[in-house]
Amino acid sequence: MNFLKADETILANYKPYNGLMLINGEFCDSVSRARVDRIGPAHGIVVGNYPDGSREDVDLAISSARRAFDKGDWSSLSGKERADILLKVADGIAARVEEMAMIECLETGKPLTQARGEVSGCVDLWRYAASLARTLHGESYNSLGDATLGVVIRQPVGVVSMITPWNFPIWILSQKLPFALAAGCTAIIKPSEFTNGTTLMLGEILQQAGLPRGVVNIVTGLGDKVGGPMVTHEHVDMISFTGSTRVGRHIAAEAGRQLKKVSLELGGKNPQIIFPDCDWEAAVDAVVFGVYFNAGECCNSGSRILVHKEIADTFVRAVVEKARQVPVGDPLHPEVKVGAIINNNQLNTIEQAIKTAREKGAEVLLGGKRITTDKGIFLEPTIVSKVKPDMDIAREEVFGPVLSVLTFDDKDQAISIANDTCYGLSAAVWSKDIDICLEAARKIHAGTVWVNTFLDGFAELPFGGFKQSGLGRELGKHAVEDYTEQKTIQLHSGSRTNWWLKNGK
Repeated sequence: MNFLKADETILANYKPYNGLMLINGEFCDSVSRARVDRIGPAHGIVVGNYPDGSREDVDLAISSARRAFDKGDWSSLSGKERADILLKVADGIAARVEEMAMIECLETGKPLTQARGEVSGCVDLWRYAASLARTLHGESYNSLGDATLGVVIRQPVGVVSMITPWNFPIWILSQKLPFALAAGCTAIIKPSEFTNGTTLMLGEILQQAGLPRGVVNIVTGLGDKVGGPMVTHEHVDMISFTGSTRVGRHIAAEAGRQLKKVSLELGGKNPQIIFPDCDWEAAVDAVVFGVYFNAGECCNSGSRILVHKEIADTFVRAVVEKARQVPVGDPLHPEVKVGAIINNNQLNTIEQAIKTAREKGAEVLLGGKRITTDKGIFLEPTIVSKVKPDMDIAREEVFGPVLSVLTFDDKDQAISIANDTCYGLSAAVWSKDIDICLEAARKIHAGTVWVNTFLDGFAELPFGGFKQSGLGRELGKHAVEDYTEQKTIQLHSGSRTNWWLKNGK
């Protein structure tokens, strides 16, 4: 395998980003003044330095968000006024794409070209949310009798805790924050301790855009010290979390004790079902893209393919051949498609999954080993065949560049295998027979089913999962509504009869 190295001069003048938390409109260190370095997974150097927050910082941030919400500093603005500021945020992101993409590349290990595309894509999410700020509305009912008018209004839910993961730091935050702000909510944000950079840069952009003091607060630190209090604090009205199903279950249980509203975007074990009449080249490309995009560190990763037995051997050979050509290496290299793994713990988890699969009778057709380099954490793109539906590698997230290959005899068996996991985030069906595609799309238990494509996305289309892949939806025209509560107002006109008088006498 050819490992691509970037020009070493690119980092020659790089200075680590020294971020500050955002609390009550002020950039600050943690109460303890403790700070931590982030060592980049691709280069082994310090790429950022951040406050190490604690419960004290969370309390200050939540108090700030609560105060801002209760005063109506943001929620009392018109939809147009909120939209105007969201559009300024979008412009601010657009002006800092290169800077934000660089820190995201260095902190995550993902290719710089990919990071650049993700940051640029966030601009559209903020602009779309701005449009929803102006169109959020309730309902009226004038069919309740001459004396009654019913009005149903939507009010912001209040203070929202947002906890985001390390794999798409700014993108996933942009699936949440602008929509909550469009609804009139205030927020506290905790990015992953591995990827604080772009979230803190966004804090700078928010303040420059004119967001009122305390509307958005950002606290950096570990999950137990920062994330935990953000879930349990009595002044938090809603929790929006993206991450593992294990942590999502814990958050849902904690939220349930106080009956907080929750939105959870969790794990996936997403199948691509390949029928013999598929568009061959497109399907092969989509399989390779689907599993190796973001080094497989993606809840939507196409980490298993279900291939009809009639074409299985030939199709898998084509996938292996194309996978051999995937450029792996330093994420700063312009041609690299697969960069570093986020940290050694994650790499160990991936290697253990491959080892267990081998022990259960699966065969590694490609890769399966870490790449020996003078610096950085890398794994070869991997393909595992002879996988049975009951194997862990067919049912559980690996969260790495590892493809599991299963086979099926007919459509019904393919749908059954696709549904035979605890997850239901996404899937794809590849066939020129539209009847097969539509039937599979209806019967597969997943929040998104792509037909003859994979991993396309649009701000207008809702995203979320069935079963243990989560609760609620992000994006789409109803995304703002998730951050609201409905209130019924009944208006009575004219005289009202005393209830104890029959016929008004």
